[in-house]
Amino acid sequence: MKKIILTAAVAAITLGFNSCSIDDVENITELSQSVFPATQEDAEAVLAGVYQNLNETHANPQMSFLYLACLASDDQLGGGGSNDKLMQAEDLMLSSGYDMTNQFYNDRYKGVARANVLISVLAKDPEKPMTKQDLTPVQSQALGEALALRAFYFYELASMYGNVPLVRNADEAEATQGDVAVLWGQILQDYRDAILLMNSESNVDKMARAGHLDKYAVEGLAARAWLFYTGMYGNGSDIAALTSTTYSPLSSVNLPDGSTLTKQDVIGWVDDAVTMSNYDLVPDFRNLWAYSNKLTKADYLFAQGAAWAEDDKALNIESMFAIKFNKQASWSTTIGYANGIALHFGVRGGQPYGDTFPFGQGWGAGPVTENLVTDWANAEPTDMRRAATIQDWRTQASYTKGGGNDFVQETDFYEKKWSPITCKRADGTYAPTFENDMYPGGWDISGVDNFQLGNIHDLILLRYADLLLMQSELNENVSGINRVRERAGLTPITAYSLQALQNERRWELACEGIRWNDIRRWHIAAAALEKQTDTNIYIAGTPTKNTAHNGGYAARYNATAGFAKMPETQVALGLVQQNPGWENGSDYGGW
Repeated sequence: MKKIILTAAVAAITLGFNSCSIDDVENITELSQSVFPATQEDAEAVLAGVYQNLNETHANPQMSFLYLACLASDDQLGGGGSNDKLMQAEDLMLSSGYDMTNQFYNDRYKGVARANVLISVLAKDPEKPMTKQDLTPVQSQALGEALALRAFYFYELASMYGNVPLVRNADEAEATQGDVAVLWGQILQDYRDAILLMNSESNVDKMARAGHLDKYAVEGLAARAWLFYTGMYGNGSDIAALTSTTYSPLSSVNLPDGSTLTKQDVIGWVDDAVTMSNYDLVPDFRNLWAYSNKLTKADYLFAQGAAWAEDDKALNIESMFAIKFNKQASWSTTIGYANGIALHFGVRGGQPYGDTFPFGQGWGAGPVTENLVTDWANAEPTDMRRAATIQDWRTQASYTKGGGNDFVQETDFYEKKWSPITCKRADGTYAPTFENDMYPGGWDISGVDNFQLGNIHDLILLRYADLLLMQSELNENVSGINRVRERAGLTPITAYSLQALQNERRWELACEGIRWNDIRRWHIAAAALEKQTDTNIYIAGTPTKNTAHNGGYAARYNATAGFAKMPETQVALGLVQQNPGWENGSDYGGW
């Protein structure tokens, strides 16, 4: 009988902010695979180590795929200060160093390795796919979640770097690159198997499962992966095919087990998630974002009448998959327990909190591009989502226009969705983060009133609105589009078109890290990115234009297909080859 030795980091994956530190681990040793996990508690303990990788990569969010996807898209610039060359290089698709994102590469493969251990334990016969009939309900659900997380981790790696090594076994030696079609086939196969294994219970109204994947979230993530792969690789896998302006998506994909996944299969998943999951749109778009929380909105005119979906630790019925954070972030454990994305996308420059209220302080990454503001206003002048998504600092007299003397690519437009949020206290002072006052007690001492460690609101990775829009795209109808438009107070559209779908995804999901893969898979990236050239920005407080670097946005996209530079450490190990476009002339020298 096969035995296992497994060490799983027990991290916070619930809304109860009582997490263990990364050093608190549960050693699960010499357990028989025939009985493990025997209880839900066993499963939660071992899965915690796999889920913890979500937080681990966000200890260095500037190296993550999600961060790059925001900055590299046509809707946000690099930003930051004169020393923040990584931010600007990610926007410009240039190199800022030998190993500019190696930490993310290593961290995500740690997540894959943890998932592989659990999968190898539960998938008793690696040559035979496990079914629900082969496993107990607890085992089946745990295996499904592990497969889905492995698929998600590989989705981010493959989206960021292209053809990465596929590692499927816990005891596999260092793998090298193979066939990219097999890599994406495995991602989709893992999602398919997870869907078949997981139970049909929704996490809506289940506080104990907050932070976990359920079957319906997996169906949505599978559709996202399908749309990207079949669109991006529809013309082939060489650089000319990837950067072609012809959009010709695949209608079927061969999986490693010899079966075929079809578009109709994916439509079935999405339709199931839309109709059976109990997820729904929150009634007011503003309710999704932390600036509408009960401690802040009384002093923030724009949010009055709204009500944050997570007030009083409530579950957000629109949030299908999110990274959860907690009050134990510290310099001695992991800062990834705090929402580092919020910190990085906060207002730069140390201006008084009252001058930037309700938005808190941060590093100034991802200034919103002028072209997103103007395109949106011209297309949908009455769309309330624009003001709910973008802060126009030109309308706030107290804010220092153009930032300060260290700012790069400042635009006076900041995203609101992921920003750090403050609140005004009774004595007239401001809390660096509203969470310190909303969730008093139990903080690690380094997180008390600390603007760097105090952001712990959810980072939503998949919303029900995205699911509705994917349903419209796959079915080529207006049903999902119009549900999203109705919430925004907009008139319905009468006929489906790809352009209408593209616009709706751009407005609804703006500044959520979705746009980058959308414009790549639709084969419109080079033209969309080039619209950033010569738009108005500030450098060190001086008005100027966003100028081309190393040939410009379109040239860099056409050279790289949007894939990041492979970390040179991995290239030197002989595990991967450097991606096209990164050999010569790709260094960013500063603005």
